[in-house]
Amino acid sequence: MSTRRQVLDRLTGLHLHQQHGRRAPHKPLLVLLALGRLAGTGSSELPWSEALQLLSDLIAEFGPASRTGRAQSAAYPFTRLRSDGVWVLSQDVPMDLVGPLTTHDVSGRFADPVEAALHRDPELLRSVARALVESHFPPTIAPDVLVAVGLDPDDVLHAAAPAPVAGRRRKAGWRADVLRAWDRQCAFCGYDGQLGHASVGVEAAHVRWFSHEGPDDLDNGLALCVLHHKLFDFGAVGLDPALRITVSAAFTARTDVGRSVYDLHGRTLRPRPGTPLPAAEHVSWHRREVFKGDALAA
Repeated sequence: MSTRRQVLDRLTGLHLHQQHGRRAPHKPLLVLLALGRLAGTGSSELPWSEALQLLSDLIAEFGPASRTGRAQSAAYPFTRLRSDGVWVLSQDVPMDLVGPLTTHDVSGRFADPVEAALHRDPELLRSVARALVESHFPPTIAPDVLVAVGLDPDDVLHAAAPAPVAGRRRKAGWRADVLRAWDRQCAFCGYDGQLGHASVGVEAAHVRWFSHEGPDDLDNGLALCVLHHKLFDFGAVGLDPALRITVSAAFTARTDVGRSVYDLHGRTLRPRPGTPLPAAEHVSWHRREVFKGDALAA
């Protein structure tokens, strides 16, 4: 496995546990972290003593809420990425077990053919990173993921990427339709800034992410200001089954501006007549796969 196409396909075609729409960004985050190490140090080698902190932080910040302990969450991809044929460990240890990783401070790195191909072709490294981040995260937070793993978003997001999967083309008019349906104002705070005829800082947001089978339908869309779109995609803000806005108890702020997010908690969406409300199945997906932890107390 040494050709560019083979390496690209193997690193972007990871075996993931994604049944029933569940997010599984653990392996992609480990690969991105290793790519960042390779780009920054010349080696993808990652000792478990470092991976435990770095990878568990990435999973907690960019993954779905989990009841699994931080060490266990990091051990899953660190040991299981071997089954994809792209990752090797310095010592053979059982799958998923934290104890042996800690006892022997096992190191992980890309398999030799993979690392050699990435060394020869820096554009391949950037293409893999772009494909992974765009496949598993929305555009609002993809740059944050790349910064967190030590990669330059400007370099990566302008790199060549594989063609999108057949049948998953975005509807060209969806974004304009969503903004129009919500009167070109944020569904959460009402912000409606315009410059001439153009809305400024108001975007069309998917409730269920497009990268995770979210359709370009009006009942999967909200018009949100840039701030609330990002908070929604990070899971700091969400919706309950009654379509009331919820703020995660994990979100904190100190200034008056930041604390104004708390004021959203409990508000009910008020679309214009005829605008489809977010479908229950999409709201449920966001609540389960994106929203961080429990909501603030009423």
